[in-house]
This record gives sequence, C-alpha cells and structure tokens, in this order.
Amino acid sequence: MTAAALAARQQTQLAIGQAGLPLGSLTYARQGRREHSAFAYAAAWLDNPARFNISADLRLTAGHQSHKAASAHDSVFHGAIADTAPDAWGRRVIARDHAKRRKDNPELAALSELDYLLAVDDFSRIGALRLYDAADGWQRTVADGQRRTPPLIELEHIFQASRAVERGQESAADLRYLQGKGTSLGGMRPKCTLVDADGWLAIGKFPSIGDVRSVTRGEVLALKLAAQAGIDVPAARIVDLGETPVAVIRRFDRCLDHAGAVGRIPYQSAASLLQAARDDERSYAEIADAIRAHGHAPLPDLRQLWRRLVFNLLISNVDDHLQNLGFLHVSHSQWRLAPAFDINPFPDKERESKTWLSPQDGPITDLPMLLARAPWFALDETQALAVLAEVRAAVANWRQTARSPEVGLRPAELDDFAPAFEHKQMAEAAALLGRQIFHQSQIGTKITP
Repeated sequence: MTAAALAARQQTQLAIGQAGLPLGSLTYARQGRREHSAFAYAAAWLDNPARFNISADLRLTAGHQSHKAASAHDSVFHGAIADTAPDAWGRRVIARDHAKRRKDNPELAALSELDYLLAVDDFSRIGALRLYDAADGWQRTVADGQRRTPPLIELEHIFQASRAVERGQESAADLRYLQGKGTSLGGMRPKCTLVDADGWLAIGKFPSIGDVRSVTRGEVLALKLAAQAGIDVPAARIVDLGETPVAVIRRFDRCLDHAGAVGRIPYQSAASLLQAARDDERSYAEIADAIRAHGHAPLPDLRQLWRRLVFNLLISNVDDHLQNLGFLHVSHSQWRLAPAFDINPFPDKERESKTWLSPQDGPITDLPMLLARAPWFALDETQALAVLAEVRAAVANWRQTARSPEVGLRPAELDDFAPAFEHKQMAEAAALLGRQIFHQSQIGTKITP
C-alpha cells in the first residue's frame, strides 16, 4: 500500500460510558473527495449481556458496516457517532485555528471529517460514546486532576474569545482556548460547554453580534414556559456578564449512579433514529412510529411529543429540525424522548414547522390539523383539548414570565417577542376551548384542564 493510501486511512477505537467499555473500531477513509467510514462492534460488546445497538443505522452484529454521506450536508459517519461531532460553531472554531496554523506550516494536511470528530473533548462529548487510541488514550483529554472544560467563572473569558471569532479578530490564543469547548447540540450561534457552579455540565449560549433582539433571554423564556406547559426541559437560567445575558442550560446526557458518581447516557438524535438525511422531508408521524417500535415507555412519550408540537406552534418555534429532537437510551435497545432543547420563539418568521406533521399533511401551520392527528399520539379528543388548555395557559402567561428575574426581559423588549406569542393560533386555541366548555356544560359535564 502506498504512503498516500496509508495517510488517507485512519482508525480509532470507540468505548461507551464512564467506565469506558470497549465498543468497537471506527475506520475513516478518504480518496480524493470521496470519503466513507466503517464501524465494527467489538466481540466483547456483542457478548455483553447489557449490549444494545448504539445507532439505528447499525446492526448489532459482527463485521464492518460501511457508511457514506448521503449528500454534502450529511456526515460520513453513522448517525449516533455523527451526533457527537462538533456543531457548526464548533467546526468554525476548529477550522479557523487550523487555518492560522497552516500559515505557519503550509505542509499541514487539510482537516478531515475524522479530525473534526476527534476534536471534541472526551469529558464533554455528548452522550456516552468515547473515542480513544490504543497508544495515546482518550482523544482530547487532559491529565487526572485537570480539565479542559472551563468552569462557570471563566464565562467572561469564553464570551470574549467567542466574540473575537465572530468579528474575525481572534488571536491564536483565543482559538487555542476555545478548542474542544464547542457542543454537538445547536447550530452556528456562539456557545460552549462549561462546568456549572454545582459541578454539572452545562451549555453556555452567547448573544451573536447580528442579534436584533435578546435571543438568549428568549430561549430561557421558552424553556420556562415549556416547563409550565408540562414539557420535560433541562434547567435553564440567565447569567449576566454586565450587559451581556448568557443562557446557561443544564446538560441532560449525564446522570448520577447508585454510588453518586457521574455517568454518561447514550444519545441519538431523531435524525439518527429515523436514518434521515439532512435534505429529507421527514415527519412527526414517522417519529411516533419509531417511538412505538423503540420506546421504553411509548405512551407517555407519544403524548409528550404532541404536547411539544402544540407548544412549538403557540410560541412560533419553527426551528424544529430533526437534530433538535433527541432520544436517551434506557436499557436493552429501548429509548426515551430526551428533554426538549433548542426551543426558541421566532417573532419574525412564518408559523410553519420545519419537520412535517405527516407526508399527507405537510408542515404544521394550525391547531385543527394537530387536533385531527391527536389519535396518532395516543390522545382522544378530550385528552387533546386538556393538553391544549394547559399549553395555552402557560403561553398566555408569557409576559409575566418574561419579566421575571429568571428571564429578565425589560418592558421595552417585550414588543420584540410579542408576535411570537400573540397571534391567530392563540385566539383559535381560546375559541376551541371555549366551544368545548360550552358543549360540555350543555351535556352536564366539565372539561378537566
């Protein structure tokens, strides 16, 4: 085999959980512009009574299983492995750092997709998958007693370095500091992984230089309203850096075991569960089918999913693509719906979901179509209206929650968000509920809110 061919083929090992149980080997190959990868489960994992399939596009069998990117927008790795790679912001930091280093060393090879995957810190990689090299140990790690993931007290430093990157004014020191601190959950907006004051992993989300409203306060507002609406969400709060509001959101892919030690929970996105390419038009009906097939507790998860669809419509959260919905492994290849994340009010966008309700219905645009499909999510009409009542009551309270100390929107900023919460569908919800109450009163019964 030629040296060029050898250079284009790289292998790394995968492990799982805090204990680092051997999981299998990952091979990445590139020839010109063509790339592919292959994963093979380790015999020890296949013999483990607790074994399960980490990704819907893999089989729990011996032998190498190949994967190619479906398009230029898709990953060269299998779904759950790709889910741990840096998001667009993390990739931007890695690419800028690499570009600076190539100025000093023109012989430095171009970045590969495996380089991006390996650039995430082992301590903070999403889910339970971990990458290691037999000779060098865990990828992107530090010596015992040290950590690369910064504590909350360094939030100002991270923000200033991130702001410099956004402005194209970053130094090599800024990029070295930000390396590995990105996340897998999110898009192009500046963010980082950090260790919160209580020692728990969290995501810090910063304002962007292009923001026309307080997006970080808006996201925390959405999470607070979601909790009031009966939706499972991670704890979130605003940390003020002077006049800069940073959203600090608790990570949900970590847990405490019986001994009180921190454990890692396996994760895959809805895109991975459905084996969906980025450009595919996939639907919540398909997600509901996947929950029935793979869910640990399908009934509550189906109902929770429908509740989220109603909430997204009423707060104008239209960035509901399949990477913004996830699943956590419970046991024996059974998964549960992960807490809701990346939910934001978009007052300046058309109220139309990115993910379709079904292939027949298309995008979600109104309440009647959601109510018509409620049986797909294990809800009869009375139950669906009860959920609608709870969600609408929470969203109707948005101004009070927005002004609370936990969110901190100023009165003058409320008008920026009003179109996201005060619109035709909120009025339609009130009318639907009013008609139902009247109907129930006519037959001597009462709706249970």
